[in-house]
Amino acid sequence: MADRLYRLGHAAVRRRRLVLALWLALLFATGIAAAVGGGTTSDTFTLPGTESQRAADLLDERFPEQGGSTAQIVVADAAGVDSVGTRAAVGDLAAALRALPDVESVADPYGPDAVAPGDRTVLQFDVTYPMDAVEVPEASYAALVDAVDDARTGDIDVQMGGPVVDAGSEEEPAGTEVIGLAVAVVVLLVTFGSVLAMGMPLVTALLGVAISSSLLALLAAVVDLSSIAPTLAVMIGLAVGIDYALFIVTRHRSNLARGVEVTESIALATATAGGAVVFAGVTVIIAISGLAVLGVPFVTVMGLAAALGVAVAVAVALTLLPALLGFAGRTIDRLRLPGLRLRGEDEASSALGARWARGVTRRPWASLAGGLAVMGVLALPLADVRLAMADAGTQPASTTQRQAYDLVADGFGPGTNGPLTLVVDLRGADDPEAVLAEVTAVAAGTAGVEAVAPAVVNAAGDTAVVTVVPAEGPASAATERLVHDLRGAAFAGAESATGADVLVAGPTAANIDITDKLGGAFPRLLTVVVGLTVVVLLIAFRSVLVPLKAAVAILISIGSALGVVTAIFQWGWLLGLVGLDDTVPIVSFLPTMMFAVLFGLSMDYEVFIMSRVREEHSRTGDPRGAVLTGLASSARVITAAALIMISVFGGFILGDDPVIKMFGVGLSVAVLLDATIVRMLIVPAVMTLMDRAAWWLPGWLDRLLPDLDVEGERVAARVADAAVDTPGAPVGPALEPVGAD
Repeated sequence: MADRLYRLGHAAVRRRRLVLALWLALLFATGIAAAVGGGTTSDTFTLPGTESQRAADLLDERFPEQGGSTAQIVVADAAGVDSVGTRAAVGDLAAALRALPDVESVADPYGPDAVAPGDRTVLQFDVTYPMDAVEVPEASYAALVDAVDDARTGDIDVQMGGPVVDAGSEEEPAGTEVIGLAVAVVVLLVTFGSVLAMGMPLVTALLGVAISSSLLALLAAVVDLSSIAPTLAVMIGLAVGIDYALFIVTRHRSNLARGVEVTESIALATATAGGAVVFAGVTVIIAISGLAVLGVPFVTVMGLAAALGVAVAVAVALTLLPALLGFAGRTIDRLRLPGLRLRGEDEASSALGARWARGVTRRPWASLAGGLAVMGVLALPLADVRLAMADAGTQPASTTQRQAYDLVADGFGPGTNGPLTLVVDLRGADDPEAVLAEVTAVAAGTAGVEAVAPAVVNAAGDTAVVTVVPAEGPASAATERLVHDLRGAAFAGAESATGADVLVAGPTAANIDITDKLGGAFPRLLTVVVGLTVVVLLIAFRSVLVPLKAAVAILISIGSALGVVTAIFQWGWLLGLVGLDDTVPIVSFLPTMMFAVLFGLSMDYEVFIMSRVREEHSRTGDPRGAVLTGLASSARVITAAALIMISVFGGFILGDDPVIKMFGVGLSVAVLLDATIVRMLIVPAVMTLMDRAAWWLPGWLDRLLPDLDVEGERVAARVADAAVDTPGAPVGPALEPVGAD
């Protein structure tokens, strides 16, 4: 592999104008295509194999009039909504809503159960559209917003919620990645001491993110792409794009400092650091793409979207970056900032990194125990984690959805925000009326049910819908227990006695199904991702214990990061620092997504550090010295890469969406822990204790595995031999480059 990358580096430099032109052409082509034919994100999802999905399919087939989408209108008046003035204002609002484009119907604002009992200060009613929420035209949604805004007066508060409002109010992230980029600029300047060297990783990473974003917009035109997917792809693509370029540029500048000719230096950097980039990128792609085994389409697409961003980042780092380095030549270090001296990769071995490495390898047991103790304490909150899907109750207090949610919860009770839908299949029932009476009675008598609405039967009389209002909110543990109780023993007798089939559905039940499905499939995800990654590392490092050690170490860092997320968002520790007022449950897909993403990203540091350790071990045969040298020479660049990744992820904490905040906190904390305690303490301590056993590989397996020369040892050796044969001359090509003149 190193030979091919070496030739690729040569070709990219020699044909740099063509390479640059092709990437710019791809950038403009994908951008124009996305602008013309790109789709929009959608948070509509299906859950194959779940009860809520079976119910939804049954309603689509037999009861289509139950379809469409709604906007919930909530009106509040502290003096009561029954006054003459408020009734007139609400009547005018309802009339205005009925006249809006695409509105199918508007419920009676003062109909049965529309006004909150007690002091009657709140009422709610629905505006129904005959299409899915994401299909409501922007102009129609804007007209809805204008009508509601016009209805607000000093005495009357009008807020909106429901699927139509959730879909219509989706906004693009507020450019929080700019903060991460600003920090990355500072880190790269300090790392390189040169403006031009700093700019290379930023330019290539931004170009890769722009191309992958355009490709995702095109993908959204043919598949359902959740609103979180593009943000996650940008977050990951930007971070790995900068890091991959950082490693290659660092190796290139080190080669130049040793007197290697420019083109040869770039080719060698592509063959050595580029090999680590390939394996790091492959492990990230494997881990994120492994989400497909969960069987949840929207999570699968989210993972594939992020994997696409990583693949583009790898391609850019291996082709466009060498071309740009070729344009820069030896001027890469000329634009220096006052007070910053140029730094080379080899300097790290004589500074803090070397002293730290010596301390860890001298006291491996103490280092290991200390590192595990810290990680264990941070992971403790994970034992109390509660998973649920986000709803309007987790939105920022300033949003109309959250205000509508709070008004309804205060006036009608928290369960009104998350009603359950019982879909009753009556085809096998002898007496449909008796069946519905029995179902209604059983539901009303189940613990945790606040109210049950009368059944609504379709025209054919073979399907009915019964609305059940829980006593607690949609994200509460009590509502989750209620759903499982209704699906368990509650209706078992009624179904067996009448022949009817009762399905518990609705958005609340669907969210619970997501949580259950993801939790049940997690062991399969763990097996697939860890198994495939261990195989990749086995091939890369030709060791049995190193890949296993890597997998365990990464699982430790993921567990600790999830513990920190639980303590902040669920327990409320330091909640104000992330911009939230109230605690929120951990979103159901966060642990699985974080596992996949972090398992891949953490492998970046594993590959880059261990490739240097293995390179040194192959050269000297001294396992302890290899750990010392590998850690010392990698410490500064790994620290810089981690700071960049943390800043990129941390910038997303400043957004409004609590889910994006969770990802920002989780990913940045995990990278921080992995790059410090795990990579700089636990891993070198374990490698020191394993000694020569770390590189054990059975002979039969050694013969079976392909020798890919990830570290580029053979290429570097041939270059060194060429230098010896021609003393005093700049080091020239050791292999015949592709496209040589």
